[in-house]
Amino acid sequence: MSTENAPRPLLVISAHAGDFVWRAAGAIALAAERGDPATVVCLSYGERGESARAWREGKRLDEIKKIRRSEAEAAAAELGAEIEFLDAGDYPLVESHDLVDRLVRVYREVDPAVVLTHPLADPYNGDHPATARMALQARVLAQAIGYDAPGEPLGAPPVFFFEPHQPEQCDFKPNVLLDITPVFERKRRAMECLPAQEHMWDYYTALAKRRGVQLRRNAGPNLGLPVDTMAEAYVRLYPQTTRELA
Repeated sequence: MSTENAPRPLLVISAHAGDFVWRAAGAIALAAERGDPATVVCLSYGERGESARAWREGKRLDEIKKIRRSEAEAAAAELGAEIEFLDAGDYPLVESHDLVDRLVRVYREVDPAVVLTHPLADPYNGDHPATARMALQARVLAQAIGYDAPGEPLGAPPVFFFEPHQPEQCDFKPNVLLDITPVFERKRRAMECLPAQEHMWDYYTALAKRRGVQLRRNAGPNLGLPVDTMAEAYVRLYPQTTRELA
């Protein structure tokens, strides 16, 4: 197989069991439809901070973890992704060397061409920037030839931050708009796999519409994009390398 046609694995590092669906399901579904393997790693189930309905219903902690795992597995299957849970706990999600080391091993195993994770600022949820910091640290360590972990040293996959729930408060200024129109219905079905956070379904549908409007405006009229274009927003962390400006 030529390098040009080789699979380009996607790695998504998510703080909680639902984050990858709201924020990056379109990118995941697009990768799967191209034939590129997509792997989601959830550091926690979101069992304490993002499962209010289950707590109000009197569920035990172990029951809530099981519910959130089942929901996330169903969403990942809808998108065509593999999913792994590290069960590191949430609210707070505590940064540790052991957790970073587990992520290094994921990087080495997946050898991603692209990495998606949370942005580094979120005053509403410390678990999200904690995840981003560990994801970035693990990427650097996975590149080090002397780091003691199985597999070959990582290359330099680009990292994209997906959109937080309250972007203005997180200083989130997208510089990438991804057209997810062909797969938006898959994203919606994946969202509906997460009834624990049903209030997010319409929010992220409306957000995809707004980002679609921005995508059409930035693309210009020549592409003939439909008025119902749907999009996800991202911030690219590291510089793009290119031989031609476009």
